[in-house]
Amino acid sequence: MSVEVRLPNVLRPAAGGVSTVSANGSTIGEVLRDLIDTYPSMAGQVLTEEGTLHKFVNVYVNDDDVRYLDQLDTKVSNGDEVSILPAVAGG
Repeated sequence: MSVEVRLPNVLRPAAGGVSTVSANGSTIGEVLRDLIDTYPSMAGQVLTEEGTLHKFVNVYVNDDDVRYLDQLDTKVSNGDEVSILPAVAGG
């Protein structure tokens, strides 16, 4: 399955400056691993060494937060839109 992945500004340099890329997979975990295989410098910014989502990275499938679905096992369909958003923190 091919999905469109929207990248935040912080990840765009790793993808040559583009705001969207295509990635393949039937789950969010597979999509993110395909994305990292294509753009290896994203690895530490999206997933932990254990292969889980970093706690300050939010991933959405068609506007639904995967943390409230099946996390990395969330199913995706051909043509879905995946958005990666870093959490904003500070004070």
